Amino acid sequence: MTRKIALTLAGGLMATTALAPMAHAEGKELTVASWGGSYQEAQSKALFEPYEAATGNTVKQETYGGMSDVRLQVSSGQVTFDVVASGSGSAARAGAEGLLEPLDYEIIDVSDFPEEFYSEYCVGGDVFSVVPAFSTAKFGEDGPRGWADFWDTEKFPGTRAYRGTVSGALEPAMLAMGVAPEDVYAELSSEEGIERALDKIRELKPNIAVFWTSGAQQAQLMKDGEVDMTTGWNGRFDNAKADGAEVSYFFDQGLLDYDCFAIPKGAPNKDLAMEFLAEISKAEYQDDLPKYITYGPTNSAAYETGEISEEMAAKLPSAPENRAKQLPISLEWYAEWEQIAAEMYQEMLTE
Repeated sequence: MTRKIALTLAGGLMATTALAPMAHAEGKELTVASWGGSYQEAQSKALFEPYEAATGNTVKQETYGGMSDVRLQVSSGQVTFDVVASGSGSAARAGAEGLLEPLDYEIIDVSDFPEEFYSEYCVGGDVFSVVPAFSTAKFGEDGPRGWADFWDTEKFPGTRAYRGTVSGALEPAMLAMGVAPEDVYAELSSEEGIERALDKIRELKPNIAVFWTSGAQQAQLMKDGEVDMTTGWNGRFDNAKADGAEVSYFFDQGLLDYDCFAIPKGAPNKDLAMEFLAEISKAEYQDDLPKYITYGPTNSAAYETGEISEEMAAKLPSAPENRAKQLPISLEWYAEWEQIAAEMYQEMLTE
């Protein structure tokens, strides 16, 4: 992905650039849309509320259905969102469609961000993993390690839940077939390769009781014991476990991904939105997020503030030991293939 990003400014100048506009924006309101549930609650406590306290501005929080809502607002010329939370792949495609504003990295300091955690149109807010979660009531603590185990209904009998949209749904199928992680996206870069992955999901379909559509749903399925295994986001399962769910997971063959923040094209408060992203991207905000949901920071400096203990770091997807076990999501693949793959995936679901 092409980036026209200036990262060579000195830290002090960058901080001044990022902070100076805040004084002029004091007392203003911006609208931020996210996905609700425990995820948005964590964002609110770690990012949005501290931002309000630090700046005097107000964050009007809304929930939304993803980039389809942004597409509708932009196409109608009635944009009400200033900032949206997004999956990295969806943001890559939305940016390619012209639905998002390019971000100004002379305002947003990403000098401590790994390159894979930001793009021209979206700056990372947290790192998460798509993992195979399992019922400890049924399997004990020794459940599936990797996607081949998730597909193995003899070794691990029982019902499954799987994602109802294509994001993060094809890669597990490829890994379950034994495709090497470094070859997964090459294999998926054709309609024939996508069909191979779909065939693998069709193989499991008799055991799939639910195709989930939200993080809240995947967690609730495990809390209620409605399924024995499900794909999903690691932090949702940790929160469900804290609420009493008998659920666990391993990071083996997880899909390492990140959520990010983007500004819709034509946002009514674009400049304020850019300043907002500069503020909440700082380490002193990101180091608080794992207190509320076990997603890792995208700002590496957040590990150096003393707020994230070694014990907590070991549970985070972006910790080096856990990161090494996983397949990073390819934004380039999603930008090029998501639309085609999504259509094929929906056809498979309705068969």
